[in-house]
Amino acid sequence: MRVVHERCAGLDVHKKSVTACRIVPDGDGWQREVRTVGTKTADLLELSDWLKKASITHVAMESTGVYWKPVFNILEGDFKVLVVNAKHIKHVPGRKTDVRDAEWIAELLQHGLLEASFIPDEPQRDLRELVRYRGHLIQERTREVNRVHKALEDANIKLSSVATDLMGVSGREMLRAIIAGKEDPAALADLAKGRLRNKIEELEKALTGHVRASHRLLLRMHLEHIDELNQRISELDEEIDRLMRPFDQDNLIERLDGITGVSQQTIEVVISEIGIDMNRFPSHRHLASWAGLAPGKNESGGRNRSSRTPKGNKYLRTALVEAAHAAGRSQDTYLGEQYRRLARRRGKKRAAVAVAHSILVIMYHMIKNGTEYQERGSTYFDQLNPQRTQKWLTKRLEKLGYKVILEPLEDAA
Repeated sequence: MRVVHERCAGLDVHKKSVTACRIVPDGDGWQREVRTVGTKTADLLELSDWLKKASITHVAMESTGVYWKPVFNILEGDFKVLVVNAKHIKHVPGRKTDVRDAEWIAELLQHGLLEASFIPDEPQRDLRELVRYRGHLIQERTREVNRVHKALEDANIKLSSVATDLMGVSGREMLRAIIAGKEDPAALADLAKGRLRNKIEELEKALTGHVRASHRLLLRMHLEHIDELNQRISELDEEIDRLMRPFDQDNLIERLDGITGVSQQTIEVVISEIGIDMNRFPSHRHLASWAGLAPGKNESGGRNRSSRTPKGNKYLRTALVEAAHAAGRSQDTYLGEQYRRLARRRGKKRAAVAVAHSILVIMYHMIKNGTEYQERGSTYFDQLNPQRTQKWLTKRLEKLGYKVILEPLEDAA
């Protein structure tokens, strides 16, 4: 096989140790040397020096949990480091040892058979960590709100059946009063604000329950936890806003915000995951596959079998699917009509994935080419041929029992 990298090394990374195999030219053949070191910073610096002495240019290792990160942080400045998907370098079954794994990775790298995973630069990695952590906190806050709902149901309080938002101003005031020991439904209902005061009678019935001391304790602890989470999310929002500024080139954030269903939070997730340099993705198809939003393919014997979308970046996929559901609720927009058209035939979940794919493709071209988002017609029917639209409407009306009399269409001119 053709040798691509003459001086390279393969690393088998574990929590407490790293086994390295370096391959260098030796006359007419190749010399292999193996060394095992620890994973502390001093040990990794020693490993870096050992590789430099042999003039190693490329280093490859598996993406083993989070254990590859300390190694990558030390080596990325001096070598071309490839972090590779573990399933792409699975060794042939047999006698498996750390030394054999390191040698196998080095051999694959030597012949150019490894494809590096996308590892963003340091500023983007910092932004990505904060955005991901904020997402986890938001999910935890949602779970805590659900626990409040559960405690109220256990106490026969049906507040959520009347008030839309338990954590709104009125809801919080009533919860504080319940925690303080108030039990009079009329007094509790009188704490309602704004339009909720139009439902005073319903509130009195909903707030009639059997609240015990254990319920008050749980409600107090849940609300305190929610307030703490809100404070942390607010701090993260400020820091994320600061880290996003270098990425906002040519009013990128404002342009992306014009896409139907896309919010500021969605934009932050997308930029933190893929960055603003689209040259790392050869085409929008590669990006869609990396995000797990490309159509699946399962063909055997000339038959196309049912298949799922591939696994990809779960953070990016989740944010775009949420944006797709938001776009599906919009009116007189292309993405909204696309969602409803597909939902009728394929279901809401498949429609959301398809619209999420469309949003990602739109973002790819906007970031790469610096273009603005433009709606493709005010409605879906504006994009169709008038004769085809007339024929489609005629069939639908006749199926409903109406008699349709057609008149010639006037020329648009």
